[in-house]
Amino acid sequence: MTIETFVARAADGERVNTGWGELNWKITDKSMAGTEMTFGTCLIKPGERNPLHSHPNCEEFLYVVSGSCEHKLGEETVMLGAGDIIRIPQDVRHWARAVGSEPVFALIMFSTGKRQAVDHEGGGVA
Repeated sequence: MTIETFVARAADGERVNTGWGELNWKITDKSMAGTEMTFGTCLIKPGERNPLHSHPNCEEFLYVVSGSCEHKLGEETVMLGAGDIIRIPQDVRHWARAVGSEPVFALIMFSTGKRQAVDHEGGGVA
């Protein structure tokens, strides 16, 4: 095993284009054997949101790098801006909507390399 086994390069990742934006899975159990976390990026277009979804096997951290979003967590909604982070517990339904004229760009981390998502709207969560 070499150090390169533990490195994900800028060009690496599994890009998933959606109607509302893009997910880019940089590190998962598929891309880096033995990892115990998932790391990716999320881009949400202005005015758009991802579907209501939950994660039955892990918690999520979402760190807003740029833009701002309204984030629904369970029955409550909170505004997040650059530098804010939210912890999303396992099995809690949530979505994020970009507000304003610029997209939201966020880092997303999950507590397992085998992240699962359940779509509660039929809008497709990758």
